[in-house]
Amino acid sequence: MLCALLAGGCATTQAAPEPASGPTPLTAAEALGDFGSIDYCSLLDVPAVAPGAVAVPTFEDCHATAGPRTILVGPLAFDSDPNIKPYDYAGPVPDGVAVQQSMFNDRTACTRAITFADGNRLDLSVADDTGDQAARCGVADAAVGSALAAITAHKVGRLAFPERSWGRVAPCVPLDDHDLDAAAGPGSRPSIGLSGHSCIRGKVSLKLTVETTEPAGPAEKLGGRDARVRVAGAFCLADTTQPAPGLPGHRELAEISVVETAGTAGDATCALARSAANAIFPRLPTP
Repeated sequence: MLCALLAGGCATTQAAPEPASGPTPLTAAEALGDFGSIDYCSLLDVPAVAPGAVAVPTFEDCHATAGPRTILVGPLAFDSDPNIKPYDYAGPVPDGVAVQQSMFNDRTACTRAITFADGNRLDLSVADDTGDQAARCGVADAAVGSALAAITAHKVGRLAFPERSWGRVAPCVPLDDHDLDAAAGPGSRPSIGLSGHSCIRGKVSLKLTVETTEPAGPAEKLGGRDARVRVAGAFCLADTTQPAPGLPGHRELAEISVVETAGTAGDATCALARSAANAIFPRLPTP
């Protein structure tokens, strides 16, 4: 009665509804942790997926080879890829995660993509020269299942980078230098890659990883280091290596690329790549 006499001076307070519970869409950060230290080989159950394969972790992926077949787990990517299409993957998939297929190079490779709720994706591919795409895709699906099992069991391993390893280098630091203005382009600024081991500044990019194949081309001296220069389509690449700390028999790779925006790279593009290498290579740690 008192509330009625006061014409609305009293109000009824209701408890806030409990938030709805349910599955949480899985992001790449939640699944994989720090992108810069992922041991991609921990996502591959080699005995189950590729018995007898030799797996080598790099900074951005895992290479597992068995005879003519190569299984690649990684890298991470965010950019859109028109080759990636929907795919009816038969295994269990965490909430918010999609498994897709890529039609690129499907005569010699079978490629899958695990795309997380935040749009980041993990690429996996199986390549060989057998001509048996069904067999390759069977292995690729097994690799997807292995990766998802490791992720859901929270068994993603971490890489440890020893002293003097290029895995410890912040790759945008050596690109933030006026000596690169001509090669990179005026007004360009460095931008870090998704994994933290690559950086792009205008027309110049730097990638740091562990090599899995011997770099091609005759050796020459750039920035005081043994280096090789080669053309790859619109790019001229300059790279150098050092022994990989903690990985006996392997070498770390620093690869500089300069893109020719007008078409195919040539002598002028490679002159810029050599100039960039002379500025960047001396700033990398030595073993």
